[in-house]
Order: sequence, then C-alpha cells, then structure tokens
Amino acid sequence: MYYIGCHGITIGFHRYFTHGSFKAKRPLRIALAIAGSLAVEGPLVRWVADHRKHHKFSDAEGDPHSPWRYGETVPALLKGLWWAHIGWMFDEEQTPQSKYAPDLIKDGAIRAISRQFVVWTVISLMLPPVIGGLVTWSWQGAATAFFWGSLVRVALLHHVTWSINSICHAVGKRPFKSRDRSGNVWWLAVLSCGESWHNLHHADPTCARHGVMRGQLDSSARIIRWFEKAGWAYDVRWPSQDRIDARRQKETAGAA
Repeated sequence: MYYIGCHGITIGFHRYFTHGSFKAKRPLRIALAIAGSLAVEGPLVRWVADHRKHHKFSDAEGDPHSPWRYGETVPALLKGLWWAHIGWMFDEEQTPQSKYAPDLIKDGAIRAISRQFVVWTVISLMLPPVIGGLVTWSWQGAATAFFWGSLVRVALLHHVTWSINSICHAVGKRPFKSRDRSGNVWWLAVLSCGESWHNLHHADPTCARHGVMRGQLDSSARIIRWFEKAGWAYDVRWPSQDRIDARRQKETAGAA
C-alpha cells in the first residue's frame, strides 16, 4: 500500500492534478484522486492549492514551505528546515483554494473525493489490519498489520514527502536552471517514486519525467508511460533532448 499511496501522490496529486503533465481518461482521473487520498496527506484540492502556491513563490516570500524562510545562517536554516518539513502545516494562514485550484473545485467528482478525505483516511488505516486479521485469523495479526501497514507506512510516506519540501530545497545537485534552490537528492529517489529529482522539476514543472539523466530512477514516469500505452493517459509532456539542454546550467551543458 505504500507505493499505491506514493504513486497516487506523485502521479496523481502532483504531476497530473497540480501540473497537468498529461491528460487522463475519466476512470484514471478518479482512480488517481482516490489513490492519492489513501496516502493521508490531506484533501486533494487543498494539496494542489498549496503546491501551486509553492511553485508561484518557490523559495521566496509567499512560499508556504521554504527552508530559507528565516535566512541563510546555520541556525536560521535549521529552523527553516523544520518549518518546511512539518511546521508550515500548523500555520493558521490557509492557501485560498478558489484562487489556486478553481479547476478542481468545478469538477463535482473530484470535489467530492476531496471532501471525503476522512473516509479515505479510515479506509487507508483500516485495510491493513482487516487483511492481516483475515489472513492470520487472529487479533495479533490484525494489530501487527495495523502497526506496520498503517502507522509505519503512513509515517514513512509523510516524512518522504515532507523531505522533498525541506531537504530537496536545501541540498542536492542543481544541474538545471531554476529560480529557486531545488536540488536532486539521489538517496530519496526510490522511496519518493522519482520525486527527489527535484531540480529538473522546478526547472520544467510540467514535465512528466523528473529523472531525465542517466541512472535516475523515476518509477512514476514509468507508470505514466504504461498508462499512455494502455490508452488511459494521453498528451503526455515527455522531455525532449532540446527541452532538457535548454534548461541545463552552462557548466553542465553537454553532460550525460
């Protein structure tokens, strides 16, 4: 279930609903909305609104979760990392959803899925113990499945997602030109389903593939390719070599 929720976030909430990296047939659109909701990262419309605002003000005043919020000294950065990782979610100021996600609000089915976030949360947390209990036919099996399949799974996924907001905006290689401090953090690539190739994403936000360089694993892009071949996704914004080269830093131009 970890990778169902993770890909629901990376492919659905992020690359599709937020950035429009591809178009999807109606059943896939609904499935992605539900899969992302199972990650328990908040209602879809709010998630998208927050992220669109982040891109509008990335690492500048107005960014909901920049680690550079308090300055560039070590103490300021440590405070900023905490803010970008988790602190910002407790801020009283909420992103206006009608301003940043009006397209989703107009879609009745998507709006309903977003409003049913509590229902999807309950399903996400209860499914592992139900399966564990039925497989082992014991309360101990159900409790063990709840601990690992519900609590640990959700906690790990949350911290991986939050690390994209914090770590990937503080450290990492920056081979592409962007107006912020987004970086590529290789050791988060597998757990984040390709999201940690974050520098390319901010250099080219609508690109369907984030790991565009040799050896950069991006399972989300691979699955989008499968969706495209199946006819469920279309008008996918794949990166061309010219598109990639145009966004390279001068010192990395021509690099593999």
